[in-house]
Amino acid sequence: MLEVVIISSIKVLVVISVVLFGCAYATWLERKVLGHMQHRIGPLYAGPHGLLQPIADAVKLIFKEEIIPDKVERATYALAPMISFIPAVLTFAVVPFGVDGSILGHEVKMVISDLNIGILFVFAITSLGVYGIVLAGWSSGSKYSLMGGIRSSAQMISYEISYGLSIIGVILIAGTLSLTELVTQQGSTSIWFFANWFILKQPLGFLLYVICAVAETNRLPFDLPEAESELVAGYMTEYSSMRFSMFFVSEYANMIAVACVGVTLFLGGWQGPFIDTMPWLAMVWFMAKVIFWMFCYIWLRATFPRFRYDQLMAFGWKVLLPVALFNTMATALAVTLGWL
Repeated sequence: MLEVVIISSIKVLVVISVVLFGCAYATWLERKVLGHMQHRIGPLYAGPHGLLQPIADAVKLIFKEEIIPDKVERATYALAPMISFIPAVLTFAVVPFGVDGSILGHEVKMVISDLNIGILFVFAITSLGVYGIVLAGWSSGSKYSLMGGIRSSAQMISYEISYGLSIIGVILIAGTLSLTELVTQQGSTSIWFFANWFILKQPLGFLLYVICAVAETNRLPFDLPEAESELVAGYMTEYSSMRFSMFFVSEYANMIAVACVGVTLFLGGWQGPFIDTMPWLAMVWFMAKVIFWMFCYIWLRATFPRFRYDQLMAFGWKVLLPVALFNTMATALAVTLGWL
């Protein structure tokens, strides 16, 4: 039992450290990529190519004065950033990052907790993050914050259904809810290492997942809860210092979590060429896929304008939901007839 506790604790510390490091440098990647796409330089002077800019930002936020307005509901105002941050980190507990191995004779699984209902855990946890945003908007005592919280709750309700339905096809084909088993089923020994990836069997489900994932993480063109041009900073307007940074980190942690789950469900997870002879490559392939997903996230921000709010609602209910229902029924029929 002691051995299990020690190994699990080490895995938790490593995963949290990597996620926080990834969140910090996701901000650098975003500013750098957006800069080049818009013919700007982006971060440049803090270290080579601006690589120390995230560290400089972190130090600045740590030492900034925390300003708490008079009209806030203090207990909820203080808890809201943690309610938003903790579910974002918990998602990584069930994501398999590579091939299982052994260290000093001890078997080590490359997943913190291999739940047989991993997908249900992911969706249950990620749906809790919106409560932090809603409570932050309500407790801040600001009309801008309240509008951002209301928008976020409406957006979550509108897109959560299609988000859940987008993966039903994968579950029907695989017959399992375990993320580890899903990755195993997508492996292939042929030269076409991607032959069994679920994106080939569920292209419509993948497209739905990508769109709903962007909406669920409040990113452009679905960033109505923040909407700087209308709501200053939305639900974060009255936050400063480390509480503001906790919301900021939560957003990027959610982006990375969505990318990890999407890669696991549709892009083969850690599966890739040469992992039979070099198992350590599994983590490299996984990280490469996640980084590419994050790049596409940023590409969307540089490309699309923000939805109008009525367009956002209409798109969720009148387009995505019918398409998601059609994809679910069509996949169920194909599985029943033995086509998939």
